[in-house]
Amino acid sequence: MPEPKDARSVAVRPARIEDRTFVLATAARLADFGPPPWRTIAEVVAGESRALQLFFESAPAATGLLIAEDSRARPLGFAYLETQLDFFTRRPHAHLAELAVAREAEGLGAGGALLTASEDWARGRGYSVLTLNVFDGNRHARDVYERRGFSPEYVRYIKPLG
Repeated sequence: MPEPKDARSVAVRPARIEDRTFVLATAARLADFGPPPWRTIAEVVAGESRALQLFFESAPAATGLLIAEDSRARPLGFAYLETQLDFFTRRPHAHLAELAVAREAEGLGAGGALLTASEDWARGRGYSVLTLNVFDGNRHARDVYERRGFSPEYVRYIKPLG
């Protein structure tokens, strides 16, 4: 598939029903980094896929699903956005719930194009903040987000009790 060399040759558009198969297959990549020991790959993929399934069945209000594609309209990746309330201020903000790029599209600019489009989606709705979550062990994603101006706000700790 390699073709685009930079984000300018990647277009981002709203998802359509025919993107469902690509999106759900690509969502499996969200566990490629190796989840923490108390999470199974199947559990992570199922959890990530639930919101995407719901979007295609009846897009919840204040959500968006964006598709990055190359100049031949081949899908490269997706970003799923939600509106959430800030815990402290109770003001709505945009939340990038999921971002995944197909394995064969890595390095083609799709991730950067999706991040830019996600910021535009948020601004277009009047939000001044875009949040996201990333597993602590996913160093590659954390590095990408930090290079793009994201900063950690707080750290969630977990202790399995079983």
